[in-house]
Amino acid sequence: MRSFAALFAALDGTNATLAKVEAIARYLAEAPPSDAAWAVFFLLGRRLKRLVPGRAIGQWALSATGVAEWMLSECYAVVGDGAETAALLLDQLPASSPARDLTLAEWVEARILPLRLAPPDVQRARVIGWVRELDRWQRFTLFKLITGELRLGVSHTLAVRSLAEVSALPATTVAARLMGEWAPSEAWYRQLIAPGVTDADLSRPYPFFLASPVDGVTNAAQLEAALGSPEGWLMEWKWDGIRAQVVKRAGQLSIWSRGEELITARFPEIADAALSLPDGTVVDGEILAYRGNRPLPFAALQRRIGRERDVARRARDVPVVCMTYDILEHDTRDVRAEPLATRRRLLEEVIARAAQSLPSPAAGRRPAQPLLLPLELDAPDGEPAPGHVLQLSPRVDARTWEDLANARRESRSRGVEGLMIKRLASAYGVGRKRGDWWKWKIDPLAIDAVLIYAQPGSGKRASLLTDYTFGLWHEGELVPVAKAYSGLTNEEIAEMDRWIRRHTLSRFGPVRHVEPVHVFELGFEAVMRSSRHRSGIAVRFPRMLRWRKDKPAREADTLDALLRLVPQA
Repeated sequence: MRSFAALFAALDGTNATLAKVEAIARYLAEAPPSDAAWAVFFLLGRRLKRLVPGRAIGQWALSATGVAEWMLSECYAVVGDGAETAALLLDQLPASSPARDLTLAEWVEARILPLRLAPPDVQRARVIGWVRELDRWQRFTLFKLITGELRLGVSHTLAVRSLAEVSALPATTVAARLMGEWAPSEAWYRQLIAPGVTDADLSRPYPFFLASPVDGVTNAAQLEAALGSPEGWLMEWKWDGIRAQVVKRAGQLSIWSRGEELITARFPEIADAALSLPDGTVVDGEILAYRGNRPLPFAALQRRIGRERDVARRARDVPVVCMTYDILEHDTRDVRAEPLATRRRLLEEVIARAAQSLPSPAAGRRPAQPLLLPLELDAPDGEPAPGHVLQLSPRVDARTWEDLANARRESRSRGVEGLMIKRLASAYGVGRKRGDWWKWKIDPLAIDAVLIYAQPGSGKRASLLTDYTFGLWHEGELVPVAKAYSGLTNEEIAEMDRWIRRHTLSRFGPVRHVEPVHVFELGFEAVMRSSRHRSGIAVRFPRMLRWRKDKPAREADTLDALLRLVPQA
């Protein structure tokens, strides 16, 4: 545990990428394989399920030290992290030397995981007994582990890079071996870093390639300045759904989300249609709620996400399609290094062959339907036929950047998020590599709202009031409509924090009700009616676009103005 806690401290204490890579590589090279396996598990952002409530850690620290509860609250307000606050308070306990320093694997498997089955009083006795053997940072690490809140501040790409350095393997190989379902163990880690290992898991997907935003681009001239000539680029719609890979190998069909979650059972209609794909095929695409030849809002798809029961009924209520736009494996061959132009041709051939292989009516099913469908804005409602479930993402016909800018203006009315611009010569990479795939999203919907509540942030912002609630006018009062915490500069955050403390009207725990003075322009991706909110409306991904110091609160927008955006969204 001591070595892993030291790695945690080293990663927490630097923002330098090279220093982080060196620290991880050094730890992995020196750690036993079983410890390295668990370290990789945590480095990739995976966490243990919560074994102990976070609040219990604070209460245990109080009972062990005799500190008053108000002191814990005041300390937490400054520190901003319950595990760190408890670790600091427990400095008062006398330390005892352990018989030996247990390994990370021993801590997790022999001590931490068995806590789940222990009653609360046994949990408390065990944990307080353990912390006497540990220094402050080890206690902090332990608390993070048992509450399921350990975050090491390392990106997936950086963890892969460190493993590639230790194993002397290509980063793409390491990334591919880390995909899918696996459990940390000595045998798994040895296979992960061993050269020439053949992966027997037929369901395993590939790492996803991500697009970068075209920052600051609002028109065709700026797009041309950023990307040059439109020749050599493939243009597509940017779909608003669940990114997924469909894997067909040896007759076995698997659907994986970008979050490395196996979602085959949640979308049986896609799995059924994808069985017509040839063996040795992996396609990349987007799962969309879809009706009448057009995508439905993401809110409709949310009714299918996470639902493992009553799938058949929900499938009838919310039909879906898989809009494919890339092929990663063809005829059992990894084709990610091939240029996109080649992969697109292979994908078109595979989808066309799949359409031809669908069962005929004589087999008890409806006839095969063409898979390459246009987006018809005025098509009648109706569930997609079986052949429609697996579609090919259509190209956007744009000969000039001005044509593309015109198409972007139609995005919201088509139910899409904007456009994808992909270099035809590009390989399918790993992670977010800038230069080959770009996303040009539509401008956000926006409204001017009044700041009415504020509360402290978390982590490094725990001592600042950075989480805001905004309201719109309705019948003479401000009704809460959105919460946001991103979009301001550090200087603006500090200025607003000082103002809030001087202009608080009342407090409800950590929440401050402030004078309704300041107006902010809020941006969001979508707006929909919602019975769960007092305002009767919910917005998606709200953030602060700018602080409207030029506008008095009485001139902020009304709830009716927000409601008028519902049809547009």
